[in-house]
Amino acid sequence: MHVRCPVRLPEEGYHRVLEMLDGFSPVVQALPPGAALVELRGAVGYFGMNECQIADVVRLRSVALLGVDLRIGIGTSWTVAATASGQVTGPGGVLPVTPESTEEWLATLPVEALHGIGPQHATALRRYGIDTVAQLAALPAGTVQRILGARAGRTASERARGQDPRPVTPRALPVSVSVGHRFGRDRLDGAEVRARLLELVVRLGITLRRRGQAARGVTLRLDFAGDARWEKSRRLREPSAHEDDLRTAAYQLMDAAGLQRGRLRGIVLKGEDAVGADAVVEQLSLDPGRETRLVTEEAADRVRDKFGPCVIGPAAAFLRVS
Repeated sequence: MHVRCPVRLPEEGYHRVLEMLDGFSPVVQALPPGAALVELRGAVGYFGMNECQIADVVRLRSVALLGVDLRIGIGTSWTVAATASGQVTGPGGVLPVTPESTEEWLATLPVEALHGIGPQHATALRRYGIDTVAQLAALPAGTVQRILGARAGRTASERARGQDPRPVTPRALPVSVSVGHRFGRDRLDGAEVRARLLELVVRLGITLRRRGQAARGVTLRLDFAGDARWEKSRRLREPSAHEDDLRTAAYQLMDAAGLQRGRLRGIVLKGEDAVGADAVVEQLSLDPGRETRLVTEEAADRVRDKFGPCVIGPAAAFLRVS
């Protein structure tokens, strides 16, 4: 069962949906920021209901108790269920796809409706006249690989036939956190770009701390004009959710990009391989400056909790350049 929450559902609401799903199955995989995958085989036997009946109860409870109307897809694999939930029309509902009808149902869809096919891949396939999932499934895997690349082509070819061996992996908390900024117009590296990067560092730290997590690594992705992209990761010396550590890693990654005259359109900063903060042992730094900044960070978090997330932060993050 693939569950989709409404767009722009607050993080707290998303976590409450995950908690509710835990009451139906012990095998729930969070797919942030607004989806989840649920293994139903055990639930069918336990509750004495079929998959559709369970999905209907999930939706009813979500609306009645949380005020959240879900879209739910049911299928034999992750891909089929996620594709089905994306095809639910209206504010919410349930769309089951039986094993017998899987290939026939997938064949009727446009290629971009298949879960895992992004806009760029769909555009590339359409250039070769591949408009439907049926056409994609009919092609030899080698042909699709030449169009999309080895790994993406093999995956797309398998999923078009309803094949997806990925299991549902129980995961209550997401293992990565992503924040991003899109510029109104192309920008060169400079004061505004660095201000937005610092703003993302603050947002990433706030999100990690609120989730009770610490990141083991940081990834910076830069999107350029012409759809070019640069991405690089850096491992932290120890898991952290502190702006001090995240900022250092983010600045090192930005310097490594060597932008020069590159025209930036967007920045994405990710905290990778997150673990529970309670599992992180923090050593005394013996650095009075760092200790002061950590105390200030705690105070700033309390101010944000009371007055909102944007009322306080580093001065440079509030820089506005015309």
